[in-house]
Amino acid sequence: MTFENLIHEQPDQQPSEGLKLGALLSFSGGFQDAYTYNARGHVFANAQTGNVVLMSQNLMTAHWMDGLRYLLPLIAFTLGVWIAEWIENRFKFTGHLHWRQINLLIEIIMLVAVGFMPEKWNMVANMLVSFSCAMQVHTFRSVHGYGYASTMCIGNMRSGAASLSHYMREKDNKSLRKAVYYFGVIVIFALGAGVGGVLSGILGIHTIWASPVLLLIAFLIMNRKPKEQAAAES
Repeated sequence: MTFENLIHEQPDQQPSEGLKLGALLSFSGGFQDAYTYNARGHVFANAQTGNVVLMSQNLMTAHWMDGLRYLLPLIAFTLGVWIAEWIENRFKFTGHLHWRQINLLIEIIMLVAVGFMPEKWNMVANMLVSFSCAMQVHTFRSVHGYGYASTMCIGNMRSGAASLSHYMREKDNKSLRKAVYYFGVIVIFALGAGVGGVLSGILGIHTIWASPVLLLIAFLIMNRKPKEQAAAES
């Protein structure tokens, strides 16, 4: 099996599960995590496990304000998932705009707003980015039919390693394809984090504006219809 066959897009693939969209979202996810950590006071936007550890550590040592700094993004992340699920339930079968695109538009607006917030508003900015990341991780949960997360790595690492192990044992090309997707998503996330970290040192709080551009491209990609659906409507 060639590498081209491994990453080949299926003609009837839903845009929301396509490799191009998954790559954009993963790059943006890593970018946002690096941004909040480097430009907004060393708080994670996506890695909520890290925030739990730092929150607990600060609260246990009576550093109440520092503990709150990590607690609020956790609350915002939870609310983001709740709102994204509500939008999915409310708009899944209504209107011309897909519910996933509605969530993307909300993310875009929030991230543009974050870029205008001064450093004294870091706590609010981190909450908005965490809220946005939560909406994204709930809205886009699969690539080529494989469950994945575009804003964190641990689940993708487990699935990629398990798929690679299965391929090495059974020589099953489907498992190899699955492993390539998962490890590819992790590499793209890492690239986004690296670029986000470098740019945060140069552009500061305005660095986040790169993410809405990526999400807007993702929004436009979702306007495309699978080939089979387009042929049926023509």
